[in-house]
Amino acid sequence: MGDRVDVTVGAVLRRTEVHARYGGSGQGGISPSRTSDCVMLFTDPTRGHRHGYFDGWGVDRFYYYAGEGQVGDQEMTRGNKAVLNHVKDGRKLFIWETVSRSVVACLGEFVIDKKRPFYTTDAPDSAGDIRSVIMFRLRSVTAAPSHGPTISHTPVPQDIVADVATEQQNTERMAINPSSEPREAERREASLAANYERYLSEMGHTITRKKIIPAGEQRPLFTDLFDVTDNVLVEAKGSVTREAVRMALGQLFDYRRFIVPNPSLAMLLPTRPRPDLLTLCSSVSIAVVWPHESGFRSEP
Repeated sequence: MGDRVDVTVGAVLRRTEVHARYGGSGQGGISPSRTSDCVMLFTDPTRGHRHGYFDGWGVDRFYYYAGEGQVGDQEMTRGNKAVLNHVKDGRKLFIWETVSRSVVACLGEFVIDKKRPFYTTDAPDSAGDIRSVIMFRLRSVTAAPSHGPTISHTPVPQDIVADVATEQQNTERMAINPSSEPREAERREASLAANYERYLSEMGHTITRKKIIPAGEQRPLFTDLFDVTDNVLVEAKGSVTREAVRMALGQLFDYRRFIVPNPSLAMLLPTRPRPDLLTLCSSVSIAVVWPHESGFRSEP
């Protein structure tokens, strides 16, 4: 282990100077030193947003720091492992926040939480593909919790299920990557769901949506439609491909376990799917609904 050093809270240095003093690599966000007892963590909240997540203080006054690795699922190796094991390895964690080009300020020393050192969540990688990301949960030793951005979406202690207005154009993909534009398939799904909601409402049904946050998660799940009158959960898809049908099937079963009493399930599609996909849905008691003439048709 390298020399023991102290880092001044609030110190403003060029990143090259940080490494000259304390060691570590000038590349990447996590930089374990071979010449001192430090693991340096670098954060730039304005850049993290491009990948669907960012570092910052949680409402629980812990600091949440995203692990390294911009492509594919993040793994507990290399820099991530150095953060997880820093106490066992006799290392101190210091976070440095970018304040201008190549210049960073020291937020202070942190220690990983013993009870819950990290959690995993979904976020887009640099190519836009959704992958699993490690979020470290760090307790302040010398940092001021009031400094920096606040992360509103931190893991909830118990399941949350609430009704939301159908007019809210929330999707799970948008919850993961708020800066992304709706895709054509999502536009078709939204239009299809709106037409079906109008059709049911004209028949006197009460229609809403469900927002679900499972215990231990922080990203909300959004159902497409929920028919309160008949207790039916509806998932819409803008395509009748096998991929779309299988995706809707999984989503319906995922959502249903949080709703009491358990609702019946229905899949809303733009046209009647081919026979094998109808058989698939029938085998797990999911009704299939599609536009037909001036209304909608369904097969149980």
